[in-house]
Amino acid sequence: MLERLFRLRDNKTTVRTEVVAGLTTFMTMAYILAVNPYFLGFAGMPRGGVLVATALAAFIGTLFMAFFANYPFVLAAGMGLNAYFAFTVCGDMGYSWPFALLAVFVEGLVFLALSVTPVREAIFNAIPFSLKKAVAAGIGLFITLIALKSAGILVPDQATYIKLVSFHDAPIHTAGIVAILALVGTVLTAVLYTLKFKAAILLGILGTWLLGILAEVTGLYTPDATAFYSTIPHFATGPDGFSFVAYFKAVKDTLLEFGQTFGAVFDPSAWTLTAKDGAVTTGWNLALSLNFFVVMFAFFFVDLFDTLGTLIGVSLKGGFLDKQGRLPRISGALYADSVATAVGAVFGTSTTTTFVESSAGVAAGGKTGLTAVTAAVMFLLSIILAPLFLAIPGFATTPALVVVGFLMMGSVAGIDFNEPGEGLPAFLAIVAMPFFYSISDGIMFGVISYTLVNLCTGKARRVSPVMYVLTVLFIAKYALM
Repeated sequence: MLERLFRLRDNKTTVRTEVVAGLTTFMTMAYILAVNPYFLGFAGMPRGGVLVATALAAFIGTLFMAFFANYPFVLAAGMGLNAYFAFTVCGDMGYSWPFALLAVFVEGLVFLALSVTPVREAIFNAIPFSLKKAVAAGIGLFITLIALKSAGILVPDQATYIKLVSFHDAPIHTAGIVAILALVGTVLTAVLYTLKFKAAILLGILGTWLLGILAEVTGLYTPDATAFYSTIPHFATGPDGFSFVAYFKAVKDTLLEFGQTFGAVFDPSAWTLTAKDGAVTTGWNLALSLNFFVVMFAFFFVDLFDTLGTLIGVSLKGGFLDKQGRLPRISGALYADSVATAVGAVFGTSTTTTFVESSAGVAAGGKTGLTAVTAAVMFLLSIILAPLFLAIPGFATTPALVVVGFLMMGSVAGIDFNEPGEGLPAFLAIVAMPFFYSISDGIMFGVISYTLVNLCTGKARRVSPVMYVLTVLFIAKYALM
């Protein structure tokens, strides 16, 4: 049955390889189960409900990806979009979280409508191959930056913005040992990968986590209540230690909180805007206003180009693009992404999108939807086993992301830097992603510069009509938003 569904032989893969790849992807992106509830909690949302909504949206969206597109891409609530949801829409703008979910829901429907038309596929195919390779490399730098920052290897600095952590000055039992463990784990993962262990990335995650547990047991690592959490899985405990009754009560309480987020998007009385002067606007008057369109379009715009950028980068790394740089079955992939966004909003989470960490599973050998199914099942199980999965520390995923970043950088070899019309826009796209901390900004800078450089140097025919349209839209976006 698996052979018929996913064509494993045609894709030169095995069930074992696909399952390992799915586990690898899940382990690399499981942090979203902790981070998303934390972020959306600032918007006033019940964090337990958000965790369940995040897991369910990832489960359903990833299954759609597996069966409609047969790609090893995994979906979950997008980083950056959740911060925009909590701190901008619900924070600075003053909208309630059910109204923000409404904007996400409508954005998903718009996305879905475009998915059944040639528009999104035309945009994907119009991007030059050099820019697609640049996007892959830029994503590699972007996820490496995220990994190094999350592990505390890179720290803020007033003079140089970021710098290497000072191992002499950093508290050795918290920030210091975390950075050291991440670096040791990176070397461990690199060695395993060089020795051609098929599960090298997954083993690197588990090995680094194990080192963290040993450091905590021996007193080298000291958890505290602010930022440095325990690496040891802690379930609910009673007076005599671990208690199944207490554990399942905690799970039950989490599911009850999900009842507060599920369907809240359809309650007009909860759609509110609190202005700076304290005035409150509610209901359909708010939903039919220009303000709603602005918020919805912002979600849509970032989601569209983050998704396209991720599909380009991960597909290029996995060898899924054809000779013309096109992604077969892209309609199914885009359909899955849009459905996941709309369904996720109904459950109670911010925009659900294809995750760049899918590249970890691709690097581990994942080639088909069976990888996605494996990751989807793990997200479903995480609702019951959340205490275990949430114990995976961020520094344990750092080695995997660094190695994947290295692998994705290999795409620059296919860019002709001797041809400035191709090389310069590609370079700008690559550096914009980590420097601006945005995949979508990297794409936009690449598209704008590619169009203008070739237009002004007499090579306008190299640029497709869709690229001209995108360039105008992108310039307008920066000018007006």
